[in-house]
Amino acid sequence: MNSISELYLSRAENELIAGRILNEVSINPKLQKEQFKLESDFTFYSSVISHCYYCIFYTAKAILINDGIKTDMPNVHKRHLKHLKNFSSKQEKLDKDMFRIYEDMAVKADVLLEIFSNEKGKRGRFTYEILPQANIQPAKQSLDNADLFFKTIRKILEK
Repeated sequence: MNSISELYLSRAENELIAGRILNEVSINPKLQKEQFKLESDFTFYSSVISHCYYCIFYTAKAILINDGIKTDMPNVHKRHLKHLKNFSSKQEKLDKDMFRIYEDMAVKADVLLEIFSNEKGKRGRFTYEILPQANIQPAKQSLDNADLFFKTIRKILEK
């Protein structure tokens, strides 16, 4: 594995750990009050989902860069998905589940970016009017997916 891939894999692991920490803080009111001195219960599930996406994004970037594939702005997320599809079909290093996880997270990110750029007015409703607790199940799924994706790609890169 080259040094740039190692850097991105390290960033991916950092994002995964941040997601785990925020999830634990979200489900543990005692931790919120005693460790962080929060006076009311908070949840950070939206941030968990975001950190998990970036774990998967940086993990994908690590394997692509290791194989000599560079993705640049603009539309870096879409380009990652395109290159990952080609990489997966040519090299058969990624099984269908790993590709599905990345594609699913990329689609979610694309939807979020579209909401942000095209419908700023509606964005407020999703951010401020939906209870944060409603994101608990998607956050759990994102953590599971990010963990599986990261561990699988890391094994490939370490060979």
